Amino acid sequence: MSRSRPSLRRCRIPRPLSSVTTRAHEVDPAAAGLAADVPDRIWKATEWLYRSGMHPGIQLCVRRRGEVVLNRAIGHARGNGPLDPEDGPKELLTPTTPVCIFSASKAITAMLIHLLDDRGVLHVDDRVVEYIPEFGRAGKEWITLRHILCHRAGIQTVPPEYNNPAMLADWPNIVALLCEAEPTSRAGRKLAYHALTGGFVLGEVIQRVTGKSLRGVLRDEITGPLGFDLFDYGIAEERLPEVALNYATGPSAPWPISRVPHNALGMAFDTATELSNSADFLTSVVPSGNIVSTAEQCSRFFELLRCGGELDGTRVMDARTVHRATNETSYLEMDFSLMLPFRYGVGLMLGGKAVSPFGPDTTRAYGHLGFINIHVWADPARELSVALLTTGKPFLSIHLPPLLNLLHTISSSVPKSG
Repeated sequence: MSRSRPSLRRCRIPRPLSSVTTRAHEVDPAAAGLAADVPDRIWKATEWLYRSGMHPGIQLCVRRRGEVVLNRAIGHARGNGPLDPEDGPKELLTPTTPVCIFSASKAITAMLIHLLDDRGVLHVDDRVVEYIPEFGRAGKEWITLRHILCHRAGIQTVPPEYNNPAMLADWPNIVALLCEAEPTSRAGRKLAYHALTGGFVLGEVIQRVTGKSLRGVLRDEITGPLGFDLFDYGIAEERLPEVALNYATGPSAPWPISRVPHNALGMAFDTATELSNSADFLTSVVPSGNIVSTAEQCSRFFELLRCGGELDGTRVMDARTVHRATNETSYLEMDFSLMLPFRYGVGLMLGGKAVSPFGPDTTRAYGHLGFINIHVWADPARELSVALLTTGKPFLSIHLPPLLNLLHTISSSVPKSG
């Protein structure tokens, strides 16, 4: 076993890597129109990311033309964090281990809004006050659902006193707080990522117009008809021991870089990581941040979107629903929370030619990122749906070159169709 350097907060890398690698069923790449060596080429890039020591566990699932060509996991779900004893108990991460996908949950909540729009229950250009009248306080009466989906509502942060597991699990108080909050900018003017806040507003709207819980709407409209095994906001208390732990890794970010997570999350990375492992967080409903699933199930959700709302012969939404969500609203505009340029749709992040969260030359791709190296997306140009789930939470560290290489390897190894 290689030893970690405490200053970098790395997990230990077992030798050989095959001892911590598990895989589920994968089809012959030829059945998906790929060269025989593509899955192994992508997996070698994944192993390089794992060797950085920044991610105790990684799950990756790649679908091409609906066929699972890669579905593997490497590392541990528990027991191999930077501060865990070397000789302590460890639990392997497998392709079926539940993992929290954090902000990638926004894509699911956004699609529920779009689905209800498609059915005439609401419209994305409606003002929030039409469904939550008390939200109009402090000058927020003109904020629309679209503003929130596009991160332009000016309500991007939660006061520090609410950044703890107990408060995040208290839905009514969070909604009441957001109703009282003063926006930081005029609706529509400024792009600033809403890490937690927007999801609670959207979730409250969904619950009020349907008369169901957010979990109930997701189950009745999408996961139930499609027979999803594990894909929900949070997880049942009795299944908590199954969920992979998240670990703070990498060096501590110096000021002023350390302000970026505060701007986006309202708290430090380490605090967010600690919160994410709590029972309060994992058993509650956090619309912007606590879907618990697997890479395989996440890639299946994005395969549904890639196929225009129909999967395995079951249609759950109209193709125009997906089109609306992927309609570009920001073209590499500076996000004043993340301090990076992004392309946004209406609730989804969009790919790009050179700058993209889904690898280079992915202008037609759409999906979302999750805290911090979770990438889930569909790429219609390549007939591809991918989910990369990780459990390490580094900010700026040595994992970035292998991460970028992995994204590049996926996009360069899978040819565009037609």
